[in-house]
Amino acid sequence: MEKQILILFLAAACKSVIRACAEAENFPLELPLSGAQDVRPRFKRDWIWNQMHIQEEMTGQLPHLVGKITSSVNRKNARYVLKGPEAGEGKLFQVHAQNGDVYAFERLDREKKSEYYLTAYIVDKDTNENLEPPSNFTIKVHDVNDNAPEFAQRVFNGSVPEMSAVGTSVTRVTAVDADDPTVLGHASVSYNIIRGREYFTIDGSGTIFTAVNNLDREKQSKYEIVVEAKDGPGLRGESSTATVVITLSDINDNFPVFTETNYKFVVPEDIRVGSSLGSLTVEDPDEPQNRMTKYSIVQGEYRDTFVIELDASRNQGIIKPMKALDYEHIKEYSFTIEATDPTISLHYLNHGLSKNLAVVHINVTDVDEPPVFSQRFYHFKLMENQKKPLIGSVLARDPDAAQRNIEYSIRKTSDKGQFFRISKQGYISNVKELDREIYPWYNLTVEAKEMDTRGNYPTGQESIVQVHVEILDENDNAPEIAQPNDARVCENAAPGTLVTRILATDKDITPRDVKFKYSLSREDSNFTLTENRDNSANITVKYGQFDRERAKVHYLPVVISDNGKPSLTGTTTLVITVCKCNDHGEPTFCEEPAKQVGVSIQALVAIFLCILTIVVITILIVLRRRLRKQDRAQGKNVAEIHEQLVTYDEEGGGEMDTNSYDVSVLNSACKGSGKPPGGKPPRPALDARPSLYAQIQKPPRPAQPQAVTGEMAVMIEVKKEEADHDGGGPPYDTLHIYGYEGAESIAESLSSLVTDSSDSDVDYDFLNDWGPRFKMLAELYGTEPNQELVY
Repeated sequence: MEKQILILFLAAACKSVIRACAEAENFPLELPLSGAQDVRPRFKRDWIWNQMHIQEEMTGQLPHLVGKITSSVNRKNARYVLKGPEAGEGKLFQVHAQNGDVYAFERLDREKKSEYYLTAYIVDKDTNENLEPPSNFTIKVHDVNDNAPEFAQRVFNGSVPEMSAVGTSVTRVTAVDADDPTVLGHASVSYNIIRGREYFTIDGSGTIFTAVNNLDREKQSKYEIVVEAKDGPGLRGESSTATVVITLSDINDNFPVFTETNYKFVVPEDIRVGSSLGSLTVEDPDEPQNRMTKYSIVQGEYRDTFVIELDASRNQGIIKPMKALDYEHIKEYSFTIEATDPTISLHYLNHGLSKNLAVVHINVTDVDEPPVFSQRFYHFKLMENQKKPLIGSVLARDPDAAQRNIEYSIRKTSDKGQFFRISKQGYISNVKELDREIYPWYNLTVEAKEMDTRGNYPTGQESIVQVHVEILDENDNAPEIAQPNDARVCENAAPGTLVTRILATDKDITPRDVKFKYSLSREDSNFTLTENRDNSANITVKYGQFDRERAKVHYLPVVISDNGKPSLTGTTTLVITVCKCNDHGEPTFCEEPAKQVGVSIQALVAIFLCILTIVVITILIVLRRRLRKQDRAQGKNVAEIHEQLVTYDEEGGGEMDTNSYDVSVLNSACKGSGKPPGGKPPRPALDARPSLYAQIQKPPRPAQPQAVTGEMAVMIEVKKEEADHDGGGPPYDTLHIYGYEGAESIAESLSSLVTDSSDSDVDYDFLNDWGPRFKMLAELYGTEPNQELVY
């Protein structure tokens, strides 16, 4: 039984294999169901297929036979009909109406569409009625290897560190084949490097690896390789390519190398500590972030004098002095330096070059430097209340070879510098005694000036130093009661009642073992002082029952002494006010003692200076006014001076008037010998000669009668007659005589020739107001005289 079952199973399997092979070779599988040849019993008519197959891109002549549809209906009037989106008259798939052969009228592309779903009908030719129910079937398109792989992008980018080991992954490329992946070999992609294979390799997945271990970024930093993607053997055997740009990233694999073997620098000796002295250039092809150059001084004694710092951006070493340079001490520095990179692995050591050496020469030039003090600052101590000729001394020297003299002085900006003086040699002394309780410290700024070779003038080089004077304390202040020094007591206080507890204070420095002693300067009738062991004392009521009517305030002198050397004693008055208190001993009413209002000495001095200033200003104002009055009383008016004919030779007031009448001729009567009739000697003439312009102006005159000496009337008559007979001289009432007062005169014309108005335009009534002496003038000018005038 088991054998029979096995035979049947093998037979069914063989039948399936034969059918699959027939379908794969596109042979129409026709299983006729004619009654003569079919010995199997039929119970139902049915279609004899379920799907068809056709290969894409068939090269034969169109149309291509796809398969045959056959039904169990065997009628002569049967007709096959094919329907679907791609089936029918004029479409992709068509069926032979008589035999059921299905044809494709176009070449198929599986990558566009791999399956077509159609419906087959068998109808009567005459009536078009279905002889069989319609049947759906599928036409599958078989794939052929007709597509080349396509890369996902045209250019790929990758990066790998330089000097990486062989087999280091760089990047991965990807290509896709559109053929059917279910068909063996159709969609498989193989990769190959066609340019750059000497540096890189690629595997089947598209991953690129390094092929060598000496890829050096400093020689070549970028590689462009070409990768080919190809599938299995196909109809065309096509392939595609892509470019891969591989960049080598930098690592620290190069040692620095000096560009020179000797470096020379010239610097002044006053170069600032920590500033750049010069630079050392090295060559390091690595990128700045991988430059870890370390400089060191390997030979020489100046490791503590100079330091070399790295400037990675410029690939330089900066030399900086660590201490001040001194030309007078060392004029030249010479040492050997080394440049290396300790972070480089020995794996990258190339030809044993791990360090580089160079020699540095530094020449120091001399400059005129300021004086240098022997100390950074000075600290002196002075006992208070003492005036010492020497507190201390400062010393500065000229660091240059000239060794010029130094003079010292205290700057005016020093703190309380007026209390001290310093000699040119640097000796400091105090001007007056100092009190520690006022200023315990004095900070002086002493400057040292460098003098010229003769020691007369400073050269401009100077330096300063701070001098601190500490005032030491001595026991010069007596102790006193700490504020406040007032207390209160109830008027009904019982004996032994504590009034107050007093503490002493001392302006001097209080040592730890200080002891204060308290006592009363006189025996008070109602208070007792008791010393405590903590440098304090208690004031208590001695008898009790104070009488506020007799004394509302009690003044208790307390004597306090210290144990200093020497011991000092001071007396402080303790003010005790008697108050009214309630039953609980709490004050309810107290009359505060009148407080003394005082003014400090500084305020009094300021007030006195203000009053003195006001008094001085007032005196100056009064004296100035008095001097002005005297000047006015003694001075002469300008108009009066101009009217003095004896002093001036001009008629007008202007100094530029050179055409006026020469009054010097009035003095001609005084010339000659003899005395005047009065017996007095004549006054000497101011100028015996007539003025130049008078001589030119006056024409020659006839002989004149000699005037009587001293007779003014006769002289006037003579002059009058001279004027009347002078035919060459102009009239006196002319512009030439009266109209010109000089260019510098403020007077107007005296001539009537240039007067714009006539006499009728002027009102002369004011002449009546001038008195009887002007009555005649008033009548001459047509005005009626005032009848009230009395002659």
